[in-house]
Amino acid sequence: MVRISVIAKVWIEEDCIVCDACQDICPEVFQITDETSQIVAAVRIDGQFDRNVGGALLKANFGAEFAEYIEEAAEACPVDIIKFEVVGGAAPVVEEAAAPVVEEAAPVAAAPVAVAPVAVSAGTSDALAAVFSGDRALMILFGSQTGNAAGLAEKTAKLAANYELAASVVDMDGYNPASLVGAKRVLIITSTWGEGDMPDNAEDFWQGVNSSSPALAGVNYSVCAIGDSSYDEYCKAGVDWDDKFSALGATSVQEIQLCDVDFDEPWAKWVKSVLPRIACVDGSGLFQESLVEEMSAYGEGVDDSVSSGDFTPGTVVMDEISVTIELFRYCPSAAESGWDTISCSVPAHATVEDLLIAIQQDVDGSLAFRRGINGGTPTTGVRVNGRIVLADIARISDLIGSSGNLKIEPVPGLPIIRDLIVDLSGYEAARARAEPWMKADPRDGARLLSGAAVGTMDAAIATQLHQRGDILSYQLVQSMSDTSSYDKAYEGPGVHLQQWLRAEDPRCGVEQRNNILSSLNETDGVWAEADLSSIARYGFDGKLAARGLNDARAHLLNTSNYSGKHGRLVKWYGRSVKWTGNVNETTLYRQVLGPLGLVSNIFNGVSARMVLGFTRNGGPPIRGLQGLLMPPAGVGKIPNMINSKVDAHHEVVSLFNEIDKRF
Repeated sequence: MVRISVIAKVWIEEDCIVCDACQDICPEVFQITDETSQIVAAVRIDGQFDRNVGGALLKANFGAEFAEYIEEAAEACPVDIIKFEVVGGAAPVVEEAAAPVVEEAAPVAAAPVAVAPVAVSAGTSDALAAVFSGDRALMILFGSQTGNAAGLAEKTAKLAANYELAASVVDMDGYNPASLVGAKRVLIITSTWGEGDMPDNAEDFWQGVNSSSPALAGVNYSVCAIGDSSYDEYCKAGVDWDDKFSALGATSVQEIQLCDVDFDEPWAKWVKSVLPRIACVDGSGLFQESLVEEMSAYGEGVDDSVSSGDFTPGTVVMDEISVTIELFRYCPSAAESGWDTISCSVPAHATVEDLLIAIQQDVDGSLAFRRGINGGTPTTGVRVNGRIVLADIARISDLIGSSGNLKIEPVPGLPIIRDLIVDLSGYEAARARAEPWMKADPRDGARLLSGAAVGTMDAAIATQLHQRGDILSYQLVQSMSDTSSYDKAYEGPGVHLQQWLRAEDPRCGVEQRNNILSSLNETDGVWAEADLSSIARYGFDGKLAARGLNDARAHLLNTSNYSGKHGRLVKWYGRSVKWTGNVNETTLYRQVLGPLGLVSNIFNGVSARMVLGFTRNGGPPIRGLQGLLMPPAGVGKIPNMINSKVDAHHEVVSLFNEIDKRF
């Protein structure tokens, strides 16, 4: 079996005779109409359905998966009007397919895999020409949670051509740490996820480097870190990589660059400085620092068209791996459910949707699931190995464990229609009731040159709103709840998060904001989800959603002056713990319940059980009785059940400080 390079784009010229040959060979890409053959919208990044004479790029996975069939269709066309271009604009390359079942396959970057070096211009010094004469490979490793670091890696690779560097963009996910040994030039571009954690695609690589500790004495490197300065662990992932490479013996050619949420400008500053420096590493791996100034002038003198315009993120192509799939099935007509087990080999870079499509086409045509449109479609959610993901963007390599198993099932908390398709009508109905759309009051604005009135917003506020609402799918957030499946009155975290984000929008009208806050403060509002960590455990979207919902709770507590059941509980628990380091359950019992609650509990036996020591801490009743029978004035002791020491006191205080914004 042979395989060509990844195809970047395919188009059809005029004079199609509608012979159906291309559609017969590759119906996933070509579709015949009455007059001509066209390129299917689902495989194109522009989502259009025509002959693609404009040259729109193929989606990454399709360009890799159907490259061989596209070439076959082009060869079979009797009028030779099917044209295509491989990644980088080069001619098709035929190579032997890699054997399946590769344990730690190093990913191969595409678009571009290697940037061809520019010709050495006249007037270059002998010393600089000697540097150019050797190995010019540059490895750009990226760790990316949302795609920002991946995009910067692609831009950096394109700009590296100005310095005669042949750059390869490499996803950290699946990369073998042993491959770092022998590399002469390495640039690391990584984001930081959560509270100083590695992005998902970098975690395994990070653990592998720490466990194997490869010797990097011959490696020259630099790091560009992306983060958010509002977090305590600002850019920690990048700092960790910088420290680790230094500890393993690598040589830093440029100090680490820390980039805040507005990362374009600091990245541009870093790349302008680091590329001529990393380019001064000669073929033997020695950094010729004396040539940096000349190298910088050389690169700036090259046509810099590569530094402007749109940059298309590259495709990471990985070798095939063997997987065993446990696939949930449900037939509504027979009211039967069960699991299918399928073993096969798939490209590690393929998405879950790619896998499901292959099963539907080659194994069982009755398999039902929701397909995406352009990538990141909110309704394509499934649960894979316990993680709630969007099937059309989640890659197999990110989800599969060391066992090689994939357990694919519907997202939880929602009724199942068939197989992996869940009923979203309840979510949509709850959203309609909540009305999380804009209802603005009149406000100051500006006028365009045309005279049209537009509103204005501070750039910092707009950026903050964008960051808070950077959720791929509110439907997925809805399914992350541990409560919605049994509390039918609970509208769910996905709906409440949209409400809160609207209330935080300064364009929101006063009446709407008040209505939203009142709705969120109801019994079945944001308080119904007892533990937000159940949401935070589901990756980036879960952490962002949990943070937003916690902010909503904090706002409600502070604006109500800690009144009501939840407010009193937080206030008195906070006072008890923060002031003394002890939990005084007697105080909590009295302050939270109030006089009426205390009286009512006399009749239902709760007060009696408290007195007798049957508390939630499970302490023995005899201990409480002994403490109560002995005169407190004379002994000065309070029973352990009433005044018990709080373990990890500082952690509890920190938790309450997240909620209680007064401290």
